[in-house]
Amino acid sequence: MAFDLVFLGGTGDLAWRKLMPAVFQAFRHGALPPDGRVLASSREKLDRAGYCQWLRERFDSLSWDEPFSDEEFARFAELLDFRPLDISKPEAHAELAAWVGERNADTVVIYLAVAPALFSGICTGLGRVGLNDKRVRVVLEKPLGYDLASATAINEAVRAVLSEQQIFRIDHYLGKQSVQNLMALRFGNTLFEPLWRREWIQNVQITIAEDLGVEQRGGYYDRNAGALRDMVQNHMLQLLCMVAMEPPASEDADAVRDEKLKVLRSLKPLAVADVPNQVIRGQYRAGRIAGADVPGYREEEGVAPGSATETFVALRAEIENWRWAGVPFFLRTGKRLAQRTADIVVNFRAVPHPIFASPSGYQNRLVIRLQPEDSIELDLLAKTSNRSKSEQGRLSPVKLNLDFKEAFGSQTIEAYERLLRKVLGGRLDLFVRFDEQQAAWRYVEPILESWANDPDTLRTYNAGTWGPPASSALLARDGAAWPEER
Repeated sequence: MAFDLVFLGGTGDLAWRKLMPAVFQAFRHGALPPDGRVLASSREKLDRAGYCQWLRERFDSLSWDEPFSDEEFARFAELLDFRPLDISKPEAHAELAAWVGERNADTVVIYLAVAPALFSGICTGLGRVGLNDKRVRVVLEKPLGYDLASATAINEAVRAVLSEQQIFRIDHYLGKQSVQNLMALRFGNTLFEPLWRREWIQNVQITIAEDLGVEQRGGYYDRNAGALRDMVQNHMLQLLCMVAMEPPASEDADAVRDEKLKVLRSLKPLAVADVPNQVIRGQYRAGRIAGADVPGYREEEGVAPGSATETFVALRAEIENWRWAGVPFFLRTGKRLAQRTADIVVNFRAVPHPIFASPSGYQNRLVIRLQPEDSIELDLLAKTSNRSKSEQGRLSPVKLNLDFKEAFGSQTIEAYERLLRKVLGGRLDLFVRFDEQQAAWRYVEPILESWANDPDTLRTYNAGTWGPPASSALLARDGAAWPEER
């Protein structure tokens, strides 16, 4: 299958940090279809040789699990081409069509690694120059829109040119190995599914924590994002869906996405008046991380003085259906937190009648860890192997741990590589449908409205901590605690 994989925004951070390394890894793993080209464009005045050199220098700055040789990169570079295009201008669309038209590839993937504000204009331009036939697939990076109205407008513009089968709305968390194995754990085994319901689960906690700040994204993050739009509306609600969805009839893309949509539509709506009690928002102050002083958010480059943009969100959600009624789902994300981690923690209920002495407040729990390494851990209690009579009947925590790198070795692949393979194969099962995005925006809209009406709800926290203390109080009302507080 001859293919053209086109990256618009080919010199941006996303392209060289994530996308090009993912394509390179797929090339090294022999997973790319034969007879392919990898085309990149941006406003940078580079030629093909200059781009290859530029990319190699950036590859050298990244850490690689599998170091590569000069010969490997040289072979990969044979697939690469670059042309400077300002894709925001209509004449660039015709130049792109001519570039792609140099040969009749079976599949043309156009990846929009550019600002979402450009999506509508680019897709309209693709339609105008004929780059919207059945062989074309377009990948849209998040965040898709600023609110429900802007997301709907973008989607309507894109769908006026492309069919739903041609649109790949990417959420890279759905490509992570642990998320895929959450599906396998639930629907490929009989062990957990009978327990996966309100009778046996006390609460579910989802955390995506970063120790970095906004880095070079300060201006964009401050004007267009914030933690709610950047993380909760897409990544975190998608993870919640993967935990809470009913078993789909098959692995078919729409069968899976139908079940996720049901979860989003079952989320208990948040009234604007309830937001202050159900949602905590924060912003980091100066602090210390890994022994180094770091600035506060308002001191970051590009951030407006006195900015009220949130860098932390914690919220309590409920799903109003028979499986999950009454089970709280706690979501938490933030920048400049104590450590970089992402995990889903399923806390099971205590045994109805304890007959052993065991640690106070202990619960069985399942931990699906997404970063820094993919793993699944099951926390259990076991009899202490101590000969002292005083220890008779005492239980101690033990962990059953599945480390995917240890179990599968070099067979594991990173999220973006998995997702790009899916796009080239035309598989939509790990991508988000339009109605899912609409439902997610509808859920967060009351939060945005509440914050706009009452900016004084912003709390601050020291960089290097786990966020505002109010996030702990949010869980305490349900008799729960975040993992680091147990």
